[in-house]
This record gives sequence, C-alpha cells and structure tokens, in this order.
Amino acid sequence: MLFSHFQTLTKHWHYFWHYLTGRTTSHTRKTSNQEFYKPTSLVQAFVVLTLALILLSSLGLRQAFLSDALQPPLTQSVSTADGPSIAEPLTAKGEIRGVWITNVASTVLFAPWGIPKAIGQLAEMHFNTLYPVVWNRGQSFYHSPTLRKLTGQSINPLIALTHPYEDPLQEMVRLGHRQGLRVIPWFEYGFMIPLNSAVARQHPEWLTSRHNGSHQLQKDMFETEAMPPDKKQGRWARLLNSHAPTQLGWLNPMHPSVQGLLIGLIEEVIDDYAVDGIQLDDHFSLPVEFGYDPYTVSMYQAEHWGQSPPNNPADADWIRWRAGKLSKFMNIVHARVKAKCPTCTISVSPNPAKFSYRFHLQDWRTWVRQGWVDELIVQLYRDDFAQFERELEKEPLQEALNRIPVGIGILTGTWRHPIAFEQIQRQVSSSREQHFSGVSFFYWDTLWSYFTPEAPKQRRQRFKQLFLSSY
Repeated sequence: MLFSHFQTLTKHWHYFWHYLTGRTTSHTRKTSNQEFYKPTSLVQAFVVLTLALILLSSLGLRQAFLSDALQPPLTQSVSTADGPSIAEPLTAKGEIRGVWITNVASTVLFAPWGIPKAIGQLAEMHFNTLYPVVWNRGQSFYHSPTLRKLTGQSINPLIALTHPYEDPLQEMVRLGHRQGLRVIPWFEYGFMIPLNSAVARQHPEWLTSRHNGSHQLQKDMFETEAMPPDKKQGRWARLLNSHAPTQLGWLNPMHPSVQGLLIGLIEEVIDDYAVDGIQLDDHFSLPVEFGYDPYTVSMYQAEHWGQSPPNNPADADWIRWRAGKLSKFMNIVHARVKAKCPTCTISVSPNPAKFSYRFHLQDWRTWVRQGWVDELIVQLYRDDFAQFERELEKEPLQEALNRIPVGIGILTGTWRHPIAFEQIQRQVSSSREQHFSGVSFFYWDTLWSYFTPEAPKQRRQRFKQLFLSSY
C-alpha cells in the first residue's frame, strides 16, 4: 500500500518534469495512437504534485524521505548543558556563513522533507546562520495572530496544507538550533505589498502613492544595473513566476497603523519563537517616487507651514525629510525588539549606502551610528569582479565594519542566471581579504542543485572546502 503511494508520487513527478521541459519518453507515451499524458495547465500539474506531497505527509512517510539518499546525516547536536540553550539567542561563532531561504522559485518550505534536508546539508557544509523568509507578498510563513485578526488568515494557505503540524519557522528553529545554526527570520517584503493582497484591499488608506496618484511601484524599481538581465522565459521559469504579483504597492512607513502592523509581526515572532534575532532588508524603505499620499502630505504640511512637498521626488530636502521619518521608525523597532529580547540580533540587509539613500530613502549609515543595528549584510550582487571589489573598499562599509559585524551578500545565481562556483569563491576570498565579518548567499536553491553550472555533489564539496579554509 505504502509502496503504491510512493510509485504514484514518483509517476507524477516524472510527468510533471517532462511536461515542463517539453520532452517525452516511453514513460510519458502510451502508444503512437494514444495521446501523451499532459495536464490541462501548469497549475493543474502543480496541484497534482502538491496533493501527492500532502498525502505522503499525512500518511507519516516524512521520515522515509529523510534517509541518506535525500539528506546527509545530522551532525552532533549542540549541547544545551554547556552551550546556549534553544531559548537563548545564538551568536555567530567566527565568520558569518549565512544563506537566505525564500518561498519564491523554491520548494524548500513546501516539500515535507525540504527543511530537514536543507538544514542537514547546510550544517555539513559548515554554515552557521539561516535567514528564512517569514513575511512575503502580504502573507506570513508562520502562524501570525496579527494577520489572523487583520485578514482572517494566519499563514500562507499552501504552507498550512503542507505543514499541518509544525509551521516552517518552528521547524527551522528546532532543527537549526540542534545543529548550532542561528535562525534569524527575514521580513523580506518589509513595506512592499501586492495591490491585490488582503491587507492592501482592506486598507487602501495605508498605501502611499506617487505624485500622479498611482499606488503602483514602477516596474524594475528594485533591479539595479548590477543585476543580471532577464532572459527569455521557458515553461519552467513561467511556472516559478506564475503566482508572482504583477502589481506591487507600498505601505506607508509613516502611517501609525502600518507601523503597528510591522511591529506586531516582529514582536509576535520574538515572543512565540526562540529566534536569534530578526532581519530587515532593502524593502524596509520608501522608494523615492513615493510619499505623495494624503497622510504624508498632511504631515509634511504641518511641519512646513502649509507648504506641499516638492513635485520632484528626488529633491534633496524632500529625500532628507522622508528618510528621517523612516529612521525614527527604525529607532522604534530597535527599542521594541530589545525590550522583548535584549540579546536578539537586529540584522539589516540593504544595498550599498549611496544607492540605499538616494533611491530607497534608507539611511542605514545613521542607523549603524546610532546603535540601532547589530549586524549589517550588504547586498553586493555583482558579476563584474572589479566592481565588486570597489564596493568593498568604499568608506561607508569600512566605517560600519569598525562598529559592528558587517557581512557581504553574495549572489549564488537565479534560475535564469546560474553562477559558476569560481565566481562565488573569488568573491568570498575577496571579502575575507578585506576583513569583513562573513558572507551570506542568495539563495538556498542556487547553492547546489541541478540548475547550477556544476553538479550538486561537486558544489557541496567545494562549499565545504571553502568553509574549512582558515579565515
């Protein structure tokens, strides 16, 4: 009986993969007179696969998939007698060796064996920090009382189906701490929100707007010239992006209710999970085009004798005023986190300082100087090695490094832009030579997989060697 369920899942995986790649084999053909097996849509194929995964999970087969064939053996647990207990936040020992774990173009949070497999492999490769997504596209990836009260839904629906007993954050904390890994939840979307999300539809007054009254974020606002260009999408890429929001807006960081929402999400994670901190990134910001909503305009007028904000969103004083308001909220976040957990790490992962301030109104240099940030992981996603090195040498990074641990965010590839290990190794070595505090890779699924230039086993061995080398 159980073997029959395994065969069914294997068959659906096979059909699904060959449909996506447009290939057929003797297993996907019946006879020359019969039609190929072909779902009516990619969504149907994905639903079939998901239901099969849920069936296996409910039948208690999860442990069967955690064999040596799918997951390396867990390393020895961290002693709770001599070392930090699970209830105590962990700190990075030596250099930061982190990775972002996302829900986009990734199965790690959805497959029943995804998280144990990932943590087992990361521990064996000598990683020490996880940055798992917990807030994305107006939904949480843990059980959120705040969102349940606001929208009636406490967790992403697919996550609820695939994790009926323990949500992903609980599982990551439990397994990660057993391996001695820090778990720092990543509030990836920050103030960014799909315009068709429940939060945006129920509270349009929380949205900020551009000068023309539009709530919509300009396309490619968060793709800089350093990001790799898009290539023509195939069936697999279209599937991975099939549920990506096409219209994004921005919650107003100055609106008290929006601030209450973000504080509520952060505090409940710290209260309900034994996490080691929280991470905010480049979406905890305000794109320069925004700020012309009625609430912000009224606030500005109240402080400028009735004068309206400049029509030019890039006006220096207008940028400074909005950036100052965002910085005040960062101060509040710092105070609330430390009141709940004085030893929790407040990590921020922005773009380089000049770009962050001019285009995102994110003055992280002030945040570091004021002591509101405990750890900085700056995103340097550059294919050009000379450009990468120039960024490392810039004064804002060097100044921050004299105050707090500063790691470098390194891109390990995307589905459409695979990156060879040689580039990754070169960038890690350069970061070490400049005496930075470590690295974090974006993202888990492109560390090693069948979509990377090298075979997964070879990539894992090279990462292991990279982190065995002396710092």
